[in-house]
Amino acid sequence: MKLYLVSLGVGVLVGIIYGGLGVRSPAPPAIALLGLLGMLIGEQVVPPVKRLLAGEPVNLVWFHRECVPKITGLPGPVAQADKAESKTAPPKA
Repeated sequence: MKLYLVSLGVGVLVGIIYGGLGVRSPAPPAIALLGLLGMLIGEQVVPPVKRLLAGEPVNLVWFHRECVPKITGLPGPVAQADKAESKTAPPKA
């Protein structure tokens, strides 16, 4: 239930921002898609900040492996390596 309330609250906040910018809602497809892309990118700000606060390094290799697949929807290098390994590995008993 909490997730639904958070989602509703964020939706209201985005609606207020859209209203302040003069964008009609529902937004035209191109604007809506760019908004969704912005949400995906914004969502990926959290993991690097958490790593920095934990004193762990944030580098391009880590970002490419952890964040880029979530933004683009494409499998990352880890998923591709796992997939290749499962094709070549003998079945587990």
